[in-house]
Amino acid sequence: MAFVEVTNVRKLFGGRDTGVVALDEANLAFDEGEFVALLGPSGCGKTTLLKIVSGLLPKTSGSVRVGGKEITGPYPDYGFVFQQASLMPWRTVRENVLFPMEILGKKDKEATMRADELLGLTGLSHFADSRPHELSGGMQQRVSLCRALIHKPKLLLMDEPFGALDEFTRLEMNDLLLKIRDETKASILFVTHSISEAVYLSDRVVIFSRRPARVQLEFKVGLPRVRTQSVRFTPEFTDAERRASEALGILGAH
Repeated sequence: MAFVEVTNVRKLFGGRDTGVVALDEANLAFDEGEFVALLGPSGCGKTTLLKIVSGLLPKTSGSVRVGGKEITGPYPDYGFVFQQASLMPWRTVRENVLFPMEILGKKDKEATMRADELLGLTGLSHFADSRPHELSGGMQQRVSLCRALIHKPKLLLMDEPFGALDEFTRLEMNDLLLKIRDETKASILFVTHSISEAVYLSDRVVIFSRRPARVQLEFKVGLPRVRTQSVRFTPEFTDAERRASEALGILGAH
């Protein structure tokens, strides 16, 4: 049984006759510990699917199961990272990371140790008592990632988390995310508009059609699990980029 199973999911916004179909018979399944990247045109329903998997948004029809359980409300064991860090400016970095534990009523010594461990893993130990405005955009997004991981979720949902960063910082964050995935063993569903990023990060790439979104192509990347930036210059990486580009209509299929 797959860890996440999305079966014939349809999402309609508005009325039956005048509404917008965001997802139409979307199907997706992946195993625990797998990293899956979602690619597709803007507005095709990728973020909608993330929210449905998390239980934050109800589906119109179909089935979503995580860990063998049907999702009918917010799934308790996930972390969500958005494109903007959305940190609370009046809180310190450590306090922002600990916020989910406050909501869960579990802000204790062990949680604080976990927060400090994550800040160390992401290179932010020296900024634990800083305020968000004192950090760069990339550093703020690291804090957001720590916050999503503080309660040790089995599923990490990421919605273009590095889209607003400069290219150099984005590459750094890609490597950091792979390091964190290896440390935490979390399953990751990652939305991006970057073909290169999708191929570099993921075990599997899933490409959506234009709205209403359906899975147009799905393939395993086939690169070594442990990756460095040099893998971008291999024939295997280039071939995976080509396959994704053809499915997106950027290149003509041959």
